[in-house]
Amino acid sequence: MASVAFIGLGVMGYPMAGHLKNKGSHDVTVYNRTTARARKWADEFGGDSAATPREAAVGKDFVFACVGNDDDLREVTVGPDGAFHGMREGSVFIDNTTASAEVARELAEKAAAGGFGFLDAPVSGGQAGAENGALTVMVGGAERDFDKARPVIEAYARMVGLMGPAGAGQLTKMINQICIAGLVQGLAEGIHFGKKAGLDIEKVIEVISKGAAGSWQMENRHKTMNAGKYDFGFAVDWMRKDLGICLDEADRNGAKLPVTALVDQFYKDIQEMGGKRWDTSALLARLEK
Repeated sequence: MASVAFIGLGVMGYPMAGHLKNKGSHDVTVYNRTTARARKWADEFGGDSAATPREAAVGKDFVFACVGNDDDLREVTVGPDGAFHGMREGSVFIDNTTASAEVARELAEKAAAGGFGFLDAPVSGGQAGAENGALTVMVGGAERDFDKARPVIEAYARMVGLMGPAGAGQLTKMINQICIAGLVQGLAEGIHFGKKAGLDIEKVIEVISKGAAGSWQMENRHKTMNAGKYDFGFAVDWMRKDLGICLDEADRNGAKLPVTALVDQFYKDIQEMGGKRWDTSALLARLEK
């Protein structure tokens, strides 16, 4: 059993912290910007809540965070009441936020100067994966910190992998999002084409999902796409944030991402249609409008 803090109780962080408490049997203290949500979590799972990230981090073996973006992450780590000011030597900070590789490297350096570890550990699997404790975790950082943290991370994960040094976890998550963007657009166009051709989409997917075209997106999203239901899942706003990170990194490293840039603009169209909180599979709605 470890002493753990978790910062950020959104749709992902709330159940992830719950798994650390219940499945991992760890002593968990949480912090959330909305105090009422932190208290709700503490009442539900039997943990403690803290008034600031710094207070949550004091004396902990591991401190987790899952917040919105680079600026949010800096605020809860190195801001005036940030967790880094409360962390002890030898502890490890695990960041589950999808953020830039640049901020991961920056915070890893600050953590090293403070005598504790830092792992950038973005996740894939969405809200359902978080609730079921079945996330894929892509980690960047020092192997010694990874070896310490891995048994704790496994409370909410089905796959945990060390990808390389600081920033490598975020870079791997970027590849994940690049691949998803292309897959969902292809699936949207395929379903749209099939409808226009007068085919039974369920029969089509039953066959092609067992061949080379098969994917998680096809298996898990074709029914709701075919029914025009998008009020769930990984929001378009979040995907645009993630694709923006990918495109910014590509500008830095010279990678060419023409399809990703195009799909990002398609998601902009969805936002303008009022679908900011729709699932990413809503790319089909753009074709059918």
